[in-house]
Amino acid sequence: MTGQALIRARGLVKRFGDFTAVDGIDVEVLAGEAFGFLGPNGAGKSSTMRMIGCISPPSGGELRILGMDPVRDGPAIRARLGVCPQLDNLDPELTVRENLTTYARYFGIPRRVARERAGELLDFVQLAERADSKVEPLSGGMKRRLTIARALVNEPDIVLLDEPTTGLDPQARHLVWERLFRLKQQGVTLVLTTHYMDEAEQLCDRLVVMDGGRIVAHGSPRELIEQHATREVVELRFAGDSQEAFAGKLAGLGERVEVLPDRVLLYVADGDAAVAEVAALGLSPVNVLVRRSSLEDVFLHLTGRTLVD
Repeated sequence: MTGQALIRARGLVKRFGDFTAVDGIDVEVLAGEAFGFLGPNGAGKSSTMRMIGCISPPSGGELRILGMDPVRDGPAIRARLGVCPQLDNLDPELTVRENLTTYARYFGIPRRVARERAGELLDFVQLAERADSKVEPLSGGMKRRLTIARALVNEPDIVLLDEPTTGLDPQARHLVWERLFRLKQQGVTLVLTTHYMDEAEQLCDRLVVMDGGRIVAHGSPRELIEQHATREVVELRFAGDSQEAFAGKLAGLGERVEVLPDRVLLYVADGDAAVAEVAALGLSPVNVLVRRSSLEDVFLHLTGRTLVD
């Protein structure tokens, strides 16, 4: 099954009245990979996911999920999908375990099988000790892990994760990442949207960068960074309100200079050497940081703005 295209879109369009949310994108997701849609809020990521999830019909183009037409075969496709929505929609009246066993009934899973599967999934997401607790007192990270467990109840071919760690603290985010990475190791096909570049780098085998409903780049995280950024970035913060005045003096250092409201980014092959050149020019930034390039640098280069505005 690995290598087979489970999702194929050609010229996919989604319109809401006069507004075009998804503007003719081509996407192919292969079995067993983690595929990401990266971009800021409003880029068209969630609209694309809703079409893939067969809850929003395409306005144009071609879309095939598991070899089927989502308009004609929606129920058959949805039966083979696991969905983790952007906002948790767990039932607060039920226990943690009941949220899984009740959801299993929608797929016609026998009660005994549902209880066994719920136990296995709660072990997997490290919530077995909270099986009989109500949902309400759970932390945000626990609710997110329970929502992921619920998405796996029907043993889906594809799991759709819309902004899986938005609003979580760093520790909870890393625990969710670890669970998703284990799913990926088990051969589960993951499709996720995110505006966290580190999340995309951690989880995705391949991804597309979206902006304004269009795909502006695609490839593996490493390929995108190699194609659209330098090996290192020097972040310089200068005293005063205007960073622009200092940026002009840096022209010629490195491959390019980007000016943000609070800092200047210098894209170079060797960060330490560039810092020495800045000092040789007589410039004295109040703060200097040398780091490796990230997907946020890719997005800034492609769109002229940062991922999180």
